[in-house]
Amino acid sequence: MKKMSLSNDYLSAFCLQISLLLHAGISIGDGLHMLSEDEEDAQVKELLCAMSEQVDDGYQISEAMEQSGCFPDYVVYMTKTGEDTGRTESAFKALAGYYEDQRKLSERIRSAILYPVILLILMLLIIGVLLVRVLPIFHTVYKQLGGSMTGIAAGLLQLGNVLRAALPVIGIVVGIVVIAVLVFYFSDSLRAKLTGWIKRRYGDRGILHKIGMARFASALSMGMMSGLAIEDAMRTAMGFHEESEKVKAGYEQCIQSLEQGEPLAESLKKAEVFPALYCRMLSLGVKSGAGDDIMAEIVRRLDDDASRSIDGAVAKIEPTIVIVTSILVGVILLSVMIPLMNIMASIG
Repeated sequence: MKKMSLSNDYLSAFCLQISLLLHAGISIGDGLHMLSEDEEDAQVKELLCAMSEQVDDGYQISEAMEQSGCFPDYVVYMTKTGEDTGRTESAFKALAGYYEDQRKLSERIRSAILYPVILLILMLLIIGVLLVRVLPIFHTVYKQLGGSMTGIAAGLLQLGNVLRAALPVIGIVVGIVVIAVLVFYFSDSLRAKLTGWIKRRYGDRGILHKIGMARFASALSMGMMSGLAIEDAMRTAMGFHEESEKVKAGYEQCIQSLEQGEPLAESLKKAEVFPALYCRMLSLGVKSGAGDDIMAEIVRRLDDDASRSIDGAVAKIEPTIVIVTSILVGVILLSVMIPLMNIMASIG
């Protein structure tokens, strides 16, 4: 069977379906067989059939997932943990929630980046057309009226001539950029490497820190719901994403505090992993026996905070692009229109 990469969307749906089947009292082997019958993708169908046969032969589903080579290591690990602790249904439910959250966050980030980039490209195209096509027309009009462009207008006309002469080179560069963007957009491995490098360098500040904190909290919550010991849940959550050295040091400090017997909330607060408010919430939740529920609420709030930060950044970037490019367009047009109006007035 050919190995393939499963998307966050599919992983979320798969884990949710397995948890629902287990909740309904259907065995995993029968459940995998049912899922394979409804699957339209030939590769995924083959994967589910193979896993179903392995489970029927006595394998655990975690073993079948591991042998397939298609599931991430932490999905296999969390599933095995659920099996060992008798909380397989909870493990799959937690995994489904985690991957659904990651899918939504990834889509939001992608949209936040894509729209301003498209807007910037369109505005640059408008400015390019003005410089390369429109200004030469005004230059011709000036010559027919016995005048010539001066000042800013003359400089912009010369810039347009340079751009027109360099159009073949510009076309090649634009083509390379478009291909690079498409490769980045569709290549999960390349995107993961680039984002990993960015997070390692800037992951301890701003929006990246909030996104990383939300992902860490989600992974920690998933580990707790799956029955992992707190220290193991922390270590598993650390492996879910690349972070800066400063953030990693905070995680390590938190684990050391846990190993010394301090409560989770106090350890997270001391290491400054979570804000103090969320640590107090978690402390009260643990004391009242609702630690998992409070942790899930903290994850929701951190996700909302990260989403608001992304939306806020986009809300600042888009008007800035529009304002700057509009000013440039206005300067270009006014630099040629005002002298032209003066010439027309003098002729009249």
